[in-house]
Amino acid sequence: MDETYHSRHGAVQESEYVFIDKGLNFLKARDNPDLISILEVGFGTGLNAWLSLQWAVERKIQIRYNTLETFPLQEEIWKSLNYYSDPEGAEQFRKLHAAPWQVWSEINSSFMVYKENKSLQSVSLIPSNFDLIYFDAFAPNKQPEMWEMPVLEKVVTAMKISSVFVTYCAKGQLKRDLKSLGLKVESLPGPPGKREMVRAIKI
Repeated sequence: MDETYHSRHGAVQESEYVFIDKGLNFLKARDNPDLISILEVGFGTGLNAWLSLQWAVERKIQIRYNTLETFPLQEEIWKSLNYYSDPEGAEQFRKLHAAPWQVWSEINSSFMVYKENKSLQSVSLIPSNFDLIYFDAFAPNKQPEMWEMPVLEKVVTAMKISSVFVTYCAKGQLKRDLKSLGLKVESLPGPPGKREMVRAIKI
């Protein structure tokens, strides 16, 4: 696709800003939940899952994390990544990638993950099941089929009322489509290198 997995301005800071701060932190401040159910579209390098795992452990909040990935990274690639700075972080990251597909795996007492080696188009999603959506597919100009209305509608159907959708993308068409599906759409300042991002709430 000639596309990077994360921003060239910094993978960790982008994920922390878009998904952790504007997603998880926003949800915690608003609802103070004991359990959060997340759907991630695009497991990729595992960075969003790893940051969410650390967040859950630090705050003693349970996370059930469903993630989709059509083309999992080969082991020699994910083993070469260096997001972590301590042995415990390295072990958590290894467990996320080593967890089997299509079954629930307990990474630790705060974090359960269910990895699906399926596309969003082919997977079955339970209606009204998720508190938070990380929409981290490749950009619309690189992977337009991931941003089409039937795909977005499928995700929105799987969201609970008042659940939160976050993505780095801020295309006008995306915002119009989410609004037409009944979401309240916010354009927020983007992470470094991006002018805006989108957060939307199902009402």
